[in-house]
Amino acid sequence: MGPPPFRLLPTVAAGPTLLLFLATCFVAVLGDSDESVLVQLKSSLSDPSGLLSSWDSSSGAPGHCAWFGVSCDAGSRVSSLNLTGNGGSGKGSLFLCADSAQFPLYARGVRRNCLGSGGKLVGKLSPLIAKLTELRVLALPFNGLYGELPAEIWGMEKLEVLDLEGNSLSGSLPAQFVGMKNLRVLNLGYNQFLGELSMSASNFADLEVLNLAGNSLNGSIPGFVSRARAVHLSFNQFTGSIPSDIGNDCGRLEHLDLSGNFFCGEIPSGIGSCAELRSLLLYSNMLEEVIPTEIGQLEKLEVLDLSRNTLSGKIPAELGNCGNLSVLVLSNLLSPLQDKNTAEGSFLSRFHSMNDEYNYFQGEIPEGITKLPRLSILWAPRTNLEGKIPTNWGTCDNLEMVNLAQNYLTGGVPQQFSYCKKLVFLDLSSNKLNGQLSEEIEVSCMTVFDVSGNALSGSIPRFHNSSCLSISPANGYASDAINWSTGYLSFIAYRAQGGLPLPSVPADGGFVVYHNFGRNNFTGTLSSLPFIPRRLYAQMIYALFAGENSLSGPFPDSIFENCQNLDVIAINISYNKFSAPIPSGMGKSCRSLILLDASGNQIPGSVPPSLGELVSLVGLNLSWNSLQGQIPPRLGQVRGLKYLSLAGNNLTGSIPPSLGQLQFLEVLDLSSNSLSGEIPNDIVQLKNLTVLLLNNNRLSGQLPTGLMNVTALTSFNVSFNDLFGPLRLNDKLLKCSNVIGNHFSQPCPIRPSAELQRVDSSANDVAAPSGGRPSSFNAVEIASIASASAIVSVLLALIGLCIYTRKWKQRKSNCGSVRKELSVFIDIGIPLTFENVVLATGNFNASNCIGSGGFGATYKAEVSPGVLLAIKRLAVGRFQGAQQFHAEIKTLARHHHRNLVTLIGYHASETEMFLIYKYLPGGTSETHATTGVAGTFGYVAPEYAMTCRVSDKADVYSYGVVLLELLSDKKALDPSFSSYGNGFNIVQWACMLLRQGRAKEFFTAGLWDVGPHDDLVEVLHLAVVCTIDSLSTRPTMKHVARRLKQLQPPSC
Repeated sequence: MGPPPFRLLPTVAAGPTLLLFLATCFVAVLGDSDESVLVQLKSSLSDPSGLLSSWDSSSGAPGHCAWFGVSCDAGSRVSSLNLTGNGGSGKGSLFLCADSAQFPLYARGVRRNCLGSGGKLVGKLSPLIAKLTELRVLALPFNGLYGELPAEIWGMEKLEVLDLEGNSLSGSLPAQFVGMKNLRVLNLGYNQFLGELSMSASNFADLEVLNLAGNSLNGSIPGFVSRARAVHLSFNQFTGSIPSDIGNDCGRLEHLDLSGNFFCGEIPSGIGSCAELRSLLLYSNMLEEVIPTEIGQLEKLEVLDLSRNTLSGKIPAELGNCGNLSVLVLSNLLSPLQDKNTAEGSFLSRFHSMNDEYNYFQGEIPEGITKLPRLSILWAPRTNLEGKIPTNWGTCDNLEMVNLAQNYLTGGVPQQFSYCKKLVFLDLSSNKLNGQLSEEIEVSCMTVFDVSGNALSGSIPRFHNSSCLSISPANGYASDAINWSTGYLSFIAYRAQGGLPLPSVPADGGFVVYHNFGRNNFTGTLSSLPFIPRRLYAQMIYALFAGENSLSGPFPDSIFENCQNLDVIAINISYNKFSAPIPSGMGKSCRSLILLDASGNQIPGSVPPSLGELVSLVGLNLSWNSLQGQIPPRLGQVRGLKYLSLAGNNLTGSIPPSLGQLQFLEVLDLSSNSLSGEIPNDIVQLKNLTVLLLNNNRLSGQLPTGLMNVTALTSFNVSFNDLFGPLRLNDKLLKCSNVIGNHFSQPCPIRPSAELQRVDSSANDVAAPSGGRPSSFNAVEIASIASASAIVSVLLALIGLCIYTRKWKQRKSNCGSVRKELSVFIDIGIPLTFENVVLATGNFNASNCIGSGGFGATYKAEVSPGVLLAIKRLAVGRFQGAQQFHAEIKTLARHHHRNLVTLIGYHASETEMFLIYKYLPGGTSETHATTGVAGTFGYVAPEYAMTCRVSDKADVYSYGVVLLELLSDKKALDPSFSSYGNGFNIVQWACMLLRQGRAKEFFTAGLWDVGPHDDLVEVLHLAVVCTIDSLSTRPTMKHVARRLKQLQPPSC
């Protein structure tokens, strides 16, 4: 390909003057040719922002070499065409370069900022570009180019840089082409290319940067890619194994990013030969087995991210030899993609399923890793780590972020963290840590400090407040486009801020500080904030969570002393032992308060009217205290209030009509008080109200007429009041369980038996009619908790299946045929194989079936004379996956309980899954726990059965079913329910008897005669409340335990 044809003069003998003239004409003709190509290129594209307004070939205008984005060589030939668009949000745009602060893990060191661009070019890329025969740089990233890439471009001989990233180009990449012998940079990232990457190595002899990330390329990757200096192939659909010979020719390789694909098999040990490697990103694949020790040979390695795979084994101590390692990510519960970059329907939306973490390591954290001199980030939440947190962190001069949450770590929080002056993020939550916190740890300098969910004791220290090193807000790290460490700091800070449990956080400009001491055994008073606000940024946001401890003393109003220095403050001190009134003037002292949760304490006195002056308040929860008096009408002045709960107190008087002014209110829970009067009509007409709980009060009058027309309410309860008149409710709200215990003039209709009828309640318990409780109920409490624990343990296997197969469907790979292997935990004296187990069931013949349910059937298998097993064959179609299933089953196999059938082994593959149990003849309770619980919906919460999403509230549902079984001596799906229709269960039976005033009939023979009737009915109510459909109103297990304890007589 050359420039447009032009006439050459005949060869004649000429003098120097003529030769000079001819040379000048030759250059001029070529220059005019390039200018003509540019003009034609301009006419082929839409330019709404006028990026090419300077491309004017009219007489008197500057020459083409002075045009915007154009560079020429000494002969006025176009050598570079560089027009970076602003990305925009046009149709097909998949990645916005302006979002680099929120998506910093992509192509570090390759991408440059495009914020200065004034627009973008739209259209198909013209083949005319190939006529710019001296072109060395073609860079048109982040524009609106679409269609296939012209074949002529692949024939450009002198092209060194081809950068078309962030457009909407499509089609496949050629297997062979004749040009581009000098290509150094091929950047086609974040387009819509598809097909296999089958280019020849001969085309890329000098290639330094290969960026094809964010397309739909598939197949395997050629081994020659490791010859480049930087390889970015993330977020495609590559499958198979990472080439085992990747280490044979990787002498120049510095950056390798294969994340977000479907690679399986082992991480090749040869990668340890890539001596220049600085970053290795393999997250979000299906890699398995152990981390190769050879990675410890990479002395220049700075970033290693192996999260979101199925790796196992011990973390190799050899990683401590990577002296330059700054970022080590072994697991990650934060999504690597931002919602704004993954619009519905775009190919990137498939990666939303990659939020699951399946790495499952064994043993402790090697101390050699924590001593690394350059270590900045250690990120390993929920990876099964055990042992104590290492106490040797070296000088930790560079340590900024540590996340070891949701593991099994023991011992105390190392005081050595106090020497880490740059440490701003420390998450050790949900482990088994004990002991006391050292006041030397500079919590006041940390943006995130989370030790919740441990067994820490003592008081929460008044941490030393020495001068802190500069702390940046979440987006403060994003300015450096090269440094990998700052990229991860930016990513983690940004994503972690979005995951904080705050009702309202500014979208930008906010500096969030989050300290969580909750769910421990802390005692003493809470005397001050562990954070001294420093007015450094426009928005200062502080959250202190200290709920579910044993803190006591007066209401901790001292924690509000620094409110004037904060724009937003959120406080959670729920479920402690605070026992003094709320200060009357608190509303005037902290107007920046957005959340106050002091529920579950022993706070007496009244609700201060000054709380109506908390103009920023979004959530107020004072439920389950000992508050008295009336609800202050001034609460109606808090215009932004979304959540208000005063349930479970001794409040009297009427419901203030002023609450009807809270136009943003979503949840109003005033249940279990002594409120009287009528229900204000203004409240039921609030457009955003989704939960209205007024049950267990003394409300009178008729239901407001507005309830006939409400559409937003999803949870409604006025049961056990003194209401009368017609049932003015729409069909959505008209359930007997919502209105039971009143004096309405018409009975509510009985729904078909297939529809579950619940006795809805508040977020805690529903109180039964008052009365004494003279005798103990301790035995029932103990038995029910023990039985529920056994049930929940068995459900772990199903939870693993639901999580596992959900990922498997979306990440199915071509890693070879299904392996017919068994994992065996217990030696029964007979060799077990896939074949002999299946053969012993008669190939799962119906004649050997001993039980079936919603999740599969159980078969009797005689693997050897006299050796019987129970094989639970799981319906693969009901589930999605095996990686997490393997991990969950291995966890379950380590735990034994007298109420659980022994798990001997299991098989899990794409097409077959079964569990192997010890066979117990005679239909024992243990067998029922396995086949009944794991195989039917009798114990499974509705939301879990429909979505496979597990939660603490799902466990509460199962506990409620077990408690009902204990009270009635009936099974969840008892044969005696058959007369009520298919699917009728113990929950429906309990609701029906309560609704009909026949509670006595529910209890097993003799229990009603010897037990206190009020207590029995109250426990029955509690069990039914545990099985409420609505998650927002289903109580927590802690609430249930507290209620049971309240029913226990003092003598116990």
